[in-house]
Amino acid sequence: MSWQVRGVRGATTIEENTVEAIEEATIEVITLMETANGIDPIDIVSVIFSVTPDIDAAFPARFARTRQGWEYVPLLDVQHMVVEGSLSQCIRVLMQVNTPLLQHQIQHIYLRRARVLRPDIESPHGVG
Repeated sequence: MSWQVRGVRGATTIEENTVEAIEEATIEVITLMETANGIDPIDIVSVIFSVTPDIDAAFPARFARTRQGWEYVPLLDVQHMVVEGSLSQCIRVLMQVNTPLLQHQIQHIYLRRARVLRPDIESPHGVG
């Protein structure tokens, strides 16, 4: 079995721009991404979080860093580009992982209002 670097996508939304809402949404989406794809933190290459400009109460990476095994995972927070009419209060995640899964086997997780972003590839785990 050959291992490759694969991208796992995830996204969620918050209802209010608070530290607590950002923490809850971030932990929920990355936990489901890990569980659905059998990801061990030691196999994570890096994670990029992008947030819409209306999220500025906290960095999502701050909460990912508190998870067991994530102490040395390279994390990056960026602001998502502004596109008129796009989804607001959205946290997007791109997790690059070493995995034996083929690209079509990756389960991408879209929660809450973010489910509209990619209904074509959403995992059955993407509930909420």
